[in-house]
Amino acid sequence: MRMNRNATRVVCTAMMAVALTALGLAGSASAALTGEFKKFEQCPYKTATVERCMYTLTTGGEVILGTKKVTLEKPVTIQGGYTEPNEAEGGYAKFFAAKDGNTISKAAQNVPGGLAGIVPDASSPFLVKALIKFFFENSLTGVSSTLELAKTASDIRINETHLAEGLGVVMKLPVKLHLENPFLGKSCFVGSSTSPITWEVRPDTTSPPKPNEPITGNPGEVQFLEGARILKLSNVELVDNAWSAPAASGCGGIISFLVNPIINAQIGLPSAAGKNTTRLKNTIYTTTAFALNKNYETEK
Repeated sequence: MRMNRNATRVVCTAMMAVALTALGLAGSASAALTGEFKKFEQCPYKTATVERCMYTLTTGGEVILGTKKVTLEKPVTIQGGYTEPNEAEGGYAKFFAAKDGNTISKAAQNVPGGLAGIVPDASSPFLVKALIKFFFENSLTGVSSTLELAKTASDIRINETHLAEGLGVVMKLPVKLHLENPFLGKSCFVGSSTSPITWEVRPDTTSPPKPNEPITGNPGEVQFLEGARILKLSNVELVDNAWSAPAASGCGGIISFLVNPIINAQIGLPSAAGKNTTRLKNTIYTTTAFALNKNYETEK
């Protein structure tokens, strides 16, 4: 079912019940997380200030950066823990990195057209599309784009109330895009720690500057797992088309002063707010650190 304003109080109450239910649980007889709780193995739930944990699986969507559109064909996970909401920050909670350091999993996505940037028209015959892909998206001329954190995980912000209501910015995410190809080298990025791309993704309708038009996400469908100790949101679509992107840097190694301008001209960088779009199709799981600790405990 799709959440609406009338369901807000019910959903918020149910989410609070996740924490309350956990308080009455006895320790399990397992020495590690079990069942659906296994998803949260990398959450630092034993850290004193971590109150909740999140596991987000992005299985589709797209990123439009300047003149380039990249379809998310490989799944990406975002995981970690977060604190209680900070009212001084508008109800946003501070995030904590995954224990193994993979707060955002690195999944290289194919960039259509590769280095040449040649993308066939949608109406082109199959053979034409296949030949262009063969010649321009192979191991030498193809380009991959990998989403990475531009800052530390502690710079991520989560608003669980907005997630529950399906209204407002759910996650503020400072990222960079790693462009890889034998010619580009290993240090070609769009975005950096000092000049990150900041996504403020939301499930409702955006208000971007022109030329972009408003787009609308989806707050998803609610399900409770493990005796209401885990909240699962399916078919969530988080969107943002009001972000800007800096010029690419580090492309081409020692000849980056020659290659950077070529990459920037081809992609249309720097790209002002209103010319870029993010659509992330997700399944989101949240639970309490208390519930995870109880699941972990071994009976003596």
